[in-house]
Amino acid sequence: MKPRTKSVFQSVFSVTRGSAAVLMAVSIMAQPGPSAKPEPAPQQALKLTASAIQLERSSLTETDLVIPEDTRISTYENLIIQLNKTHKFQNVYRSGDRRAATAPDLVILRLIPEAFTPGSQKLREVTTVAGATSIKVKIQFSSRDGKILLEKEVKGTVRFYGENLRATSDLAKKVAGVVKKII
Repeated sequence: MKPRTKSVFQSVFSVTRGSAAVLMAVSIMAQPGPSAKPEPAPQQALKLTASAIQLERSSLTETDLVIPEDTRISTYENLIIQLNKTHKFQNVYRSGDRRAATAPDLVILRLIPEAFTPGSQKLREVTTVAGATSIKVKIQFSSRDGKILLEKEVKGTVRFYGENLRATSDLAKKVAGVVKKII
């Protein structure tokens, strides 16, 4: 190695080593110390108990959304199927079922539509980034006397391939997931 190259190499190495030492010192000083405030305890999730659930159909008069009838029916039917699959309830009642009046531990589930974006299956298949169908609802668990026990927002979508009504299946699965967590 030439003497000039050797001295350049040593100076570059010493600058690099010095920079590394400065970075380590700065990073050690930047470490967060113990905070003076104690962190709040995580909130305990609300657990409901119920042996039966009744799914009420929401009327469109509650919101000004224009949701196609086939989408509303598909959501209702898919949700009945998914609630039965949870195996959390002895009985899953439909809206207006008179047998629900005698159920001892009844929880009433209402879906209140908040947003609906009609998509395009053709556009999804061509571009795979546009044409998504989405349904956003507020699910409301209430007691027989009308007292609201829990409310939560859930959104169902179909983004890539599939029919528009697949968003209702996605929504029903997500609602069933919420039911599994809280009951």
